[in-house]
Amino acid sequence: MVVQGEPLVTGFAVAPPFGRAALEAALRADQAGLTAFPEFVRGCWEAGVVWYEVDLVARTCTYHGADGASYREDYPAVTLPG
Repeated sequence: MVVQGEPLVTGFAVAPPFGRAALEAALRADQAGLTAFPEFVRGCWEAGVVWYEVDLVARTCTYHGADGASYREDYPAVTLPG
């Protein structure tokens, strides 16, 4: 099953400039449970993120801008109750 959400843009669009402060604000709001996934993705786009890469082994997520700028977030290991 696939559910297509609202597109961030339609047609031709220039990516916003990468802004670390805006990205961190979007990340912290999401981590605090203040946004749902669509709002998080829109916040990333508005912060200039054009793609992100998740490394499950290293527990990192790197957010990339169109201009080559990037920001890496490190995440602690989680132990699930067994």
